[in-house]
Amino acid sequence: MNEEILQYLWNFKKFRSFDFVSVDGKNIEILEFGEWNKNSGPDFLFAKIKIDNIIFAGNIEIHTKASDWFFHNHSGNPEFGNLILHAVYINDCEIPELENQQIPTLELKDYIDETLIQKHQNLREEHSFIPCENLFDKDKIPLFFEEEVLLKKLDFKSEALELSLKKNQNNYEGVLFQQLAYTFGLKVNAEIFLQLAESLDFAVVQKIKQNKVQLEALLFGICNFLDEPKDEMMKVWKREFDFLKVKFNLSEVRINPKFSKLRPPNFPTIRLSQLANLYHSQPNLFSKIIEAKTVDDLYLIFENVSASEYWDNHFNFGKISPVESQKLLSKDFIDLIIINAILPIKYFYQKNHNPEIVDDIFDFYKQLKSEKNSVLDEWKNLGVKFENALQTQAFLYQYKTFCSQKKCLNCSIGFQLLKSHD
Repeated sequence: MNEEILQYLWNFKKFRSFDFVSVDGKNIEILEFGEWNKNSGPDFLFAKIKIDNIIFAGNIEIHTKASDWFFHNHSGNPEFGNLILHAVYINDCEIPELENQQIPTLELKDYIDETLIQKHQNLREEHSFIPCENLFDKDKIPLFFEEEVLLKKLDFKSEALELSLKKNQNNYEGVLFQQLAYTFGLKVNAEIFLQLAESLDFAVVQKIKQNKVQLEALLFGICNFLDEPKDEMMKVWKREFDFLKVKFNLSEVRINPKFSKLRPPNFPTIRLSQLANLYHSQPNLFSKIIEAKTVDDLYLIFENVSASEYWDNHFNFGKISPVESQKLLSKDFIDLIIINAILPIKYFYQKNHNPEIVDDIFDFYKQLKSEKNSVLDEWKNLGVKFENALQTQAFLYQYKTFCSQKKCLNCSIGFQLLKSHD
C-alpha cells in the first residue's frame, strides 16, 4: 500500500461502502471528496463532509499511516490550517494536534477491496515490457489517446525549444540549425553535433552557406578532422577553415565525433557533409519548412540532399572506397529528420504565432509511415496496431514517460485498466 494508490481510490471513490465512521466512533458523510491536489499542501482541496448534521468545508489529507503526519513534517505547517479530515489506511498512532482541533481521523483499511490494491501492486512489480502487461487490453486504450499523448510530447519538446530560442536571441533559424545538427548526429553523435552547432554563431553559417566548400570546412574543422591533411581536398578544406577562423574570430571549441558502432553511411563525415549541403542547397530552409502544407512538401526539401562529390568514393578522410555511390539522404533518414526535428519546431513556431492551426500538425504525422524498433514490436505483441507515425510517436513517448517509469496512475491506459475494476 502506498499514498499514491490511496489518493487514486479517494479521487475515484473506489470503496466497498460509504458508511464511514471515524476512529472515535462518529459517522462521517462525504458530501464532496474534493479536488485532487498534485502540488504542495493537502491532497484534496475544497471538500465537504457532514458530522452530527454539521457541514465542514475545507481540505483533506491522506496518508498510508497516521504517523506519516509527523514524518512528512505537517505539524505547524500553515498549508494544513484548513483541514477537515485526516484519512489514513492504518491508524497507527494518535495525532494530538488534530485531536485538539477536533479534526477527525478516518481509517480506510476496512473500506477498501484488497483485490484492487493487489491489482495496482501487480502493475508495479517486475515485468518484461510494461507494468500492466498481464492486464493490458487494447480495447481499453482511451479515445483520442494518440493525439493527446503526441501533444504532451510536443509541448514538452516546446519547453526545450523555448530555452533554445532565448539563447539564440529569438532566431528561429538558429534553433532549427541546432535541432537538425542533433538529428543528423543520430544517437551516437547527437549531443556532440549539438555541441558543434551551439559553439557556432549561426550568422556565420548564413554568411558562408553559398560556398559549399567553406561550409563543409567549417564543420570539419571544428571536429578536428583537418589537422593532418591526407589528400588535396583535405588541404583545400584546411585552407578554408584557417581563413574562416581568422575572418570570423571563431571559438577555439573543438569536438570529437565518434565512429564506433556506426555503419559507414552514418559516419559523422558523411552526415556533416550532408548537413552542409542541405544549408547550401536550401537558402530559405526555415521559411520552406513553416510554409509546407504536406509531408510531400517537406520531402521535396530533403530528397536531393547528398554529401559532396568527395564522399562518392570515401567514408573517411584519405581512404578511397572500392564502391562508388552518391551519398543521398535515404527515405528513412528523411522521415527521421521530419519526425524528430522538423515537426516539433513547426509545432513550436505555430503555437507561438498561429495557435489556431496548431492541430494541423496531426495531419503531418498521419502522412508519415509508422516507425520500426524493438519498443514498438513489444506493443505489437500486445495487440496494438500501427498505421502511421502519429501512433508510433505516441506509444514511444508513453513507454518512455510512463511505462518505463512505472507511473501507472498518471498513465491514461493504466487509469482505464484500474477504473474498469468493479
